[in-house]
Amino acid sequence: MSELWAHTLTWADVNPARHPFEMDDDAAEELARLVAPLLPSAEVAREDRWRTLNPVTEFLADRYGRWACGWNWSVGEGDADGGVVEAWCCSSDSVTTPDATAPLVVAALQEWRGWLKDLAERFADLAPPKNTPVTSTDLWYWERACTRLVTVVADRTQAESGWYGHCMQVLRWFLAYNGIDEAQAEEIVTNAVGGRFGSWIAPDAQVVDAVSSRFATGVSDIR
Repeated sequence: MSELWAHTLTWADVNPARHPFEMDDDAAEELARLVAPLLPSAEVAREDRWRTLNPVTEFLADRYGRWACGWNWSVGEGDADGGVVEAWCCSSDSVTTPDATAPLVVAALQEWRGWLKDLAERFADLAPPKNTPVTSTDLWYWERACTRLVTVVADRTQAESGWYGHCMQVLRWFLAYNGIDEAQAEEIVTNAVGGRFGSWIAPDAQVVDAVSSRFATGVSDIR
């Protein structure tokens, strides 16, 4: 079921420009009605509820695109470790009756989409000018971008359990946004972070500076 695992999403999967999505109040109510029959009942054992959410995730991904599988990527140790969604806690606590749970699913999906739109706007603001030669100024753009993205992801995830996984993913997304292929992006980010981030603690300025410097150098090496 890796196709439904938010950790594997690429920028092509989540780029809002490629996957239009609009939802007014009426559409939100209609989606809640469609989701409700797919939800587990409150009688399902708490530890098993996460497995029974797959039909919901499959439905959302089929309807809106694979990006939607991040709808329940909540903060901390939820259904998937280290996300940004606060509207949904986890299957063991958020699932009650279908009618009460369905609106939470919709709110979580909207929150996740809002985060993706926010990232797209940040990427546009942080991207170096087109056709900028590799100079110290160019490196500054990449360092600044890495610093700001690490900071915002640490804040949105509250630097809780596994937060750095999504942080590294966001850095890869930014590189993809700027035309760097997935294999190169993976290498750049892995070399830059290199185990410097950990769960339950936001990195200090010195660590972020070191990661950002390595990130920028990694980009310059391929340009």
